[in-house]
Amino acid sequence: MATYLIVGGSSGIGRALVDQLLQANHTVHVWARQARDLPPAVHFTAVDVTAEGADMGTGLPDTLDGLVYCPGNIDLKSFRSLKPDAFRQSFELNVVGAVRCLQAAERALKRSDRASVVLFSTVAVQRGMPFHAAVAAAKGAVEGLTRSLAAEYAPSIRVNAIAPSLTDTPLAGKLLASDDKREASAKRHPLNRVGDPADIAAMAVFLLGNQGRFVTGQVIGMDGGLGAI
Repeated sequence: MATYLIVGGSSGIGRALVDQLLQANHTVHVWARQARDLPPAVHFTAVDVTAEGADMGTGLPDTLDGLVYCPGNIDLKSFRSLKPDAFRQSFELNVVGAVRCLQAAERALKRSDRASVVLFSTVAVQRGMPFHAAVAAAKGAVEGLTRSLAAEYAPSIRVNAIAPSLTDTPLAGKLLASDDKREASAKRHPLNRVGDPADIAAMAVFLLGNQGRFVTGQVIGMDGGLGAI
């Protein structure tokens, strides 16, 4: 069994991942702002990844076999209406937050003989989409970080990213708030549905485990074909 840290594991894709890892009898640590209804087996630490100077070493095990960074945002506005602060905030959450967590966990990851890191991008980087400028810019940086760290950490730590499309999580609640909105979003996907958190989490499980041991430096689209067809 392995020991994993899931940042942002109290909601959405992160929570689905926590459930799947626990079902496989792994040890799971979660960093998030709130524990919400996490299972008792989870080792929870309250962490704000955007807080400058936050003590992120608290509660870390000596050895980590994997880290998954799940925090993200959806700020869909026209480029004209976006203030520079919107870009800064998106970059701070998606990129700098990941950097803080990875630097805090680096020693623990290096003590493992099978360490794996999974970050999250978005289909909006691969496929240009209107009103996605802030998040696409930040997640594009995540993809660059993924490849750079994969090269730097090889062969000891694998680093990959998953790029989902719209997924049925609380973060996307307003975009899927009615049957009409859900149907319209589904129709934009060749597979005619939006993402399921459990499906995305299953890919993260694959990348964390031994089955993904020959995969690094990849950005894997999980978008119902939206990014390629």
